[in-house]
Amino acid sequence: MKQTTRPPDHFRAHVGNGAATAAPPPVPARARRRPASPQWAAWAFLAPVTLYLVLFYAYPLYRNLDLSLRNYTVRSFVQGNAPFTGIENYRTVFDDPTFAPALLHTALFTAVCLVFQYAIGLALAVFFTQHFRLSATLRALFLVPWLLPLIVSASTWSWMLNSDSGVVNAALHALGIAPVNWLTSPSWSLTSVIIANIWIGVPFNLVVLHSGLQSIPASLHEAAALDGAGAWQRFWRITFPLLRPVSAITLLLGLIYTLKVFDIIWIMTKGGPADSSTTFATWSYQLGFGNLLPAFGPGAAVGNLLVVAALVFGLVYLKVQRKQALS
Repeated sequence: MKQTTRPPDHFRAHVGNGAATAAPPPVPARARRRPASPQWAAWAFLAPVTLYLVLFYAYPLYRNLDLSLRNYTVRSFVQGNAPFTGIENYRTVFDDPTFAPALLHTALFTAVCLVFQYAIGLALAVFFTQHFRLSATLRALFLVPWLLPLIVSASTWSWMLNSDSGVVNAALHALGIAPVNWLTSPSWSLTSVIIANIWIGVPFNLVVLHSGLQSIPASLHEAAALDGAGAWQRFWRITFPLLRPVSAITLLLGLIYTLKVFDIIWIMTKGGPADSSTTFATWSYQLGFGNLLPAFGPGAAVGNLLVVAALVFGLVYLKVQRKQALS
């Protein structure tokens, strides 16, 4: 009797519609392995950013906190054996007679600069939404204060506000107004640095708010104009409410920047005269580097107060944004 052998599975013929088709060969075990997890690629892309944040943000913050909790001198700063003092440096800062004026100056400097920078920037942004012949050129010229190095801007304002040879006093003299000791008078020194910082910060507000205005549909203004709404009503009822998210981030970034302003104040007045323009930023520098016997601990404590203030406002912003997203 003839014996038939059964062909392998992948040589079997499957009959369908009168035609025979060969079965596909089995897939090897190695080919059935799952592809590599995309998480490794994600971590590879995140690694440089994470390393940058750790080296230039997390570690400096840790070192600054460590400085504020220990009694560092020049010798212990080099040798690294400073004794732990807890919150003693913060008590020293709070008991210092400079604390209250510096807190007041920081609050005034930040609040006045934010209000005027935002108001002037918004007015210019609305003005430049009207497309006219030289709008792009003028908008580019307004960016010059923002592009200049701070040392150049501060030095320019120091020259302009000089009591003897400044162009501002020369203009006042031409108008019959008595000259003002802008940089050497305790009554005017803080005002002088506020004016300079407003001039420097307006372009940033202009750029961001102008971008926000471009995202508002023009059809809304056209519909409101057809309904009889005036220019002020269209701005207050349409433009300003729709610009709130952009305004919030603009004010938050401006707040963080203004809290830490040091270059302008130090170059123009060095916090004087008689601490009349001292803020937390300049006071922290004076404590840590402005004396023959530096007080590293109290200086770091003042810097940490600025960090906490910026963190608080940042958390408030996030909470407000979350409420708006849920509503």
